[in-house]
Amino acid sequence: FHNNSCRNRNCPNCQAVKKEIWVDKRRAEVMDSPYFHVVFTLPHELNPLIYCNQKLLYGFFHRCCAETLLELSADKKHLGATPGIIQVLHTRNQEINCHAHMHCIVSGGGLTPDHKIRKVKKNFFLRVEVLRDKFKGKFLAGLQSFFQNSLLVFPASCKGLRNSYEWSEFRDPLYRKNWCPYIKETFNGFGNAVEYLGRYTHKVAISNSRILSMDGQRVSFSARGRKPNEPRWTVTLNNVEFIRRYLMHVLPFGFQKIRYYGFLNNRYKTRNLKLIFTIQGHQRFKEKYTNLSMAELLKAVWNI
Repeated sequence: FHNNSCRNRNCPNCQAVKKEIWVDKRRAEVMDSPYFHVVFTLPHELNPLIYCNQKLLYGFFHRCCAETLLELSADKKHLGATPGIIQVLHTRNQEINCHAHMHCIVSGGGLTPDHKIRKVKKNFFLRVEVLRDKFKGKFLAGLQSFFQNSLLVFPASCKGLRNSYEWSEFRDPLYRKNWCPYIKETFNGFGNAVEYLGRYTHKVAISNSRILSMDGQRVSFSARGRKPNEPRWTVTLNNVEFIRRYLMHVLPFGFQKIRYYGFLNNRYKTRNLKLIFTIQGHQRFKEKYTNLSMAELLKAVWNI
């Protein structure tokens, strides 16, 4: 039996159709260039503070990632153009603990200020060390500004940070810590990039397929190894702890975890894409699922 969709974005049953429609729309926004998967991760020391200030700091996290990529891309020694960027916020790891990180799909080409296209041939156009230092500086400077303007909330779990001395003791080691953005994948075509990102966009804290067993006291689920090539392993939690971890990843009401920047920003996307397709001389993909009924969509995607 399959229940009727509740349409809640935190429900593991209700995201498959939305994902396919989303991927179909994004494929129609392709430009001819390589695409890159960049991941920004926040240090775990920030977890209690972020959890108590989710709407403010998750939104700021989005902005820092986008500004870092756009400002560096604008430099002529890197790309000299404005790329298209899709960002997806994730807040968990395989054990459903807090692990805030941002998946970014970045085009290897973009629009110059004089409305021309510039592209890279193969390799990512930004050095990881440059990304790291700029992103870390932006995020910590913004965090300090929030503290000085009393915009941060400090409940019991981090009440000591209300004191300016304790705050400095907390903040200063973060400057010395090695923040590690990395280039996870390189794609030869945007179709591949969007299909890959589709794995991340509409996932919730844990999918039903990972749950191995449950009873009145415990839930067991599978998790990937903590390091590459390590085998999968089983995590067993009591029911209350499982629910607590799951609910940590329910985002604030109305918060947009998928955001678009560069030539894909919502305000100018239509104009920018029209210009790109005109310069290219073609639009590589067209939307396939627009105006299909649900029955037609199920037939087209899953042959049901």
